[in-house]
Amino acid sequence: MSSSEKSSTPALKPSAQRAQKPHQSKSPGLSRKDQEEVEDRAKLRPVAVYEIVRKEGEDELSRPTSSLIWSGFAAGLSIGFSVLTQAALRDHLPDAPWRPLVECWGYSVGFIIVILARQQLFTEITLSAVLPFLARPGLSGGLSVLRLWCLVFLANMAGTALFGLALATDLFYAPGVQEAALAIARETTSHSASATFMHGIMAGWLIATIVWLLPSAQSASFLVIALITYLIALFGLAHIVAGSVEAFLLVFKGELGVFQALWQFFVPALAGNIIGGAALFALISYAQIADELFEN
Repeated sequence: MSSSEKSSTPALKPSAQRAQKPHQSKSPGLSRKDQEEVEDRAKLRPVAVYEIVRKEGEDELSRPTSSLIWSGFAAGLSIGFSVLTQAALRDHLPDAPWRPLVECWGYSVGFIIVILARQQLFTEITLSAVLPFLARPGLSGGLSVLRLWCLVFLANMAGTALFGLALATDLFYAPGVQEAALAIARETTSHSASATFMHGIMAGWLIATIVWLLPSAQSASFLVIALITYLIALFGLAHIVAGSVEAFLLVFKGELGVFQALWQFFVPALAGNIIGGAALFALISYAQIADELFEN
C-alpha cells in the first residue's frame, strides 16, 4: 500500500477499537452462533445486574394499587407453605440431632412459590424498590417507595394472618403437623427483641442476596432460592413475613399476646429486615457500581 493510501485510511477511534476486541479474541473454530451463545452465557457485570434489578423496581413502583394488594395477599398465603412444609417434615422425622438439617428444607417451599410466581413479597422489594430511589433521590421517589412498602406489607400480613388462622383451627386436618408448627412458632418467637432485630438484619441481607443473584442464576434460580432460604431456617433467622405466620398462629391459639407479639417479634423483625435489605445491601450494592454508572 502506498503512503498516500495509508494516509487516506481513517484511523479507528478508541471506542471502535474497543468494539473490535471481541472479534479479535474470538476462539478459532467457533461459528457466529457458537460465539453468540458464549456471550449470552458470559458472567453479567455488576452494573448489568444493578440495571436489571433497578428496572424491576421501577416496574413494581408503577404497578396499580389493586395489583399490588392482590399480589401481596397471594404472597402472604403462599409463604405459609414454608411453615406448613417444615412442620410436616418435623412431624414425620424422628427426633434426632440431624432432624433440623432436613426439616429446614421445607422452609424454602413458600419462598420458591412466591418468587417464581412473581408475587409481591415485602422483603424482596426492600432492595429492588430502593435502587431507583438511590439513582434519582427525591421526595416523590421516597413517597413512591413508601406507598409500595405499605401496600405490600399490609397485604402480606393479611395473607399470613389468614394462613395462621387456618393452622390454629386445624383447617388442614393434620393434628401432628399443627403441633409441630406450634413448636416451631414457639422457637421463632422465644428470642428477645434485640436478638430478633439482629436475626432480622441477617435475614434481610440474605433475601436481598437472592434478588441480586437471580439475574445471573437463569436456570439455577430454583436452587438459589432454595439454598439461601434454607440457611434462614437453619440459622434461626427472623423473616417478618414467614415468621408472622408463626406469630399469628400463637396469637390465635392464645399462647402469645398481641402486644407481646408486636414488640417482641413484628417490630424488631420488620426493622431488621428493612435495615439488612434496604439500607445495608442496597447501599453497598449501589456503591460498588456508582462510578461505572457515572462513567457511562
